[in-house]
Amino acid sequence: MSGKADSLKTIFYALGANFAIFVAKLAAAVITGSGAMTAEAVHSLADCGNQGLLLLGMKSAKAPPTPEHPLGHGKAVYFWSFLVALMLFSVGGAFSIYEGIHKLHEPQPLTRAWIAVAVLTFGIVAESFSMWGCLREVNKARGSRSLWRWFRESRQSELLVIFGEDLAALLGLVFALAAVLLTIVTGNPLFDAVGTLAIGVLLVVVAVFIAIEVKALLIGQSVDTEMREGIRAFLDARPEIVRVFHLITLQLGPDVMISIKAEMRHDLSADGLIAAINTVEADLRARWPEIRWSFFEPDIAD
Repeated sequence: MSGKADSLKTIFYALGANFAIFVAKLAAAVITGSGAMTAEAVHSLADCGNQGLLLLGMKSAKAPPTPEHPLGHGKAVYFWSFLVALMLFSVGGAFSIYEGIHKLHEPQPLTRAWIAVAVLTFGIVAESFSMWGCLREVNKARGSRSLWRWFRESRQSELLVIFGEDLAALLGLVFALAAVLLTIVTGNPLFDAVGTLAIGVLLVVVAVFIAIEVKALLIGQSVDTEMREGIRAFLDARPEIVRVFHLITLQLGPDVMISIKAEMRHDLSADGLIAAINTVEADLRARWPEIRWSFFEPDIAD
């Protein structure tokens, strides 16, 4: 059985790690002249900005309903998550590819490369801590599902983004360290340029995958399969309900909307029918507190 992950805690883990790594990378990039280090510094700075956008999105999602937005502002977090994916693609990926191409045409030898090695090693340790914190929350949410299946089915866009960012950051640091070490061993600065390109391609690929998942939520997506099947089984087992014709669910950020069309027991009076529907809805919310909006239509035919 999967649980609800603490996305806020995960974001703060990532923000703290990325800011410390950015400062260290920037200093190393200036001293060594490494293109891979420059790309990694920009990547970490973009990640810090991205985490700020996710925090803004989570705060916006809590705004109360208005006449213009009667179902609340929960989907605002999807907009900001999609914007993060675009920034990861452009500021992180596109810049790194540009820097790598530039270094290929104008290779420059590294100076004080041991500083870059030390900073990248520190970055891998710090990013591993952030990834550990992220995976702890992901494991709470995914239950027995594989990471890939969780990534495709999760409705927590902010957790999807942080997981993708942390994975890209950790792999990017490994790529950068390998590029710098190969440059030191061979004396050929082209390895640094190739490492920079590899980081750029990695960020673009991760950004595309994140954008695809968040786009589905932004357009309008049901709750995850496990919750949807759980709600259906809950309704089928209710003594007040003869059969369920339709069940529609919609994920609205942290909130959920459900619409039910069902045949109720025929022996219920008008007042009894209203009381039965209210009881079912109250029990649904007790079982799934994230259900904020519930619309129940009693009928005798589909």
